[in-house]
Amino acid sequence: MRLQVNGEAKVLELDVRTSLLDALREHLGLTGSKKGCDHGQCGACTVLMDGRRVNSCLTLAVMAEGSEITTIEGLGEPERLHPMQAAFLHHDGFQCGYCTPGQICSAVGMLEELAGGMPSHVTPDLEREPELSDAEVRERMSGNICRCAAYPNILAAIKDVGGAA
Repeated sequence: MRLQVNGEAKVLELDVRTSLLDALREHLGLTGSKKGCDHGQCGACTVLMDGRRVNSCLTLAVMAEGSEITTIEGLGEPERLHPMQAAFLHHDGFQCGYCTPGQICSAVGMLEELAGGMPSHVTPDLEREPELSDAEVRERMSGNICRCAAYPNILAAIKDVGGAA
């Protein structure tokens, strides 16, 4: 199969049951995305597929053929961080760091959803664009668990990048 990962075409021979997460970690050596629960409950494996957030542990690699996959490794470089990566550093949005790649990928996708006017469960008025409120961010990021409880700092980082800080 052919996968487009972080702007590069990758050709892999995989079992059709291989998850996207396992393809990324075990076959491509992209270990930023983590295998936390392997059940889609923690968000540590979150990557972007065509700009949308997906739990790569629940996504078969064959489902990603023809899509652009972006992992934490594809968002920025050590010398030129993605704004969300820089904000996580600035606001100390991590402690142990295990969930951080998934949190950052999810935050990037979440801001795109918000910018596109996609409402959430807590959006108060469906006739107007959702705002980057604390409630919106918490609801939209609820699929990403941080066992160290760095949530206030994660919230501050996201609001900073989203222009609501």
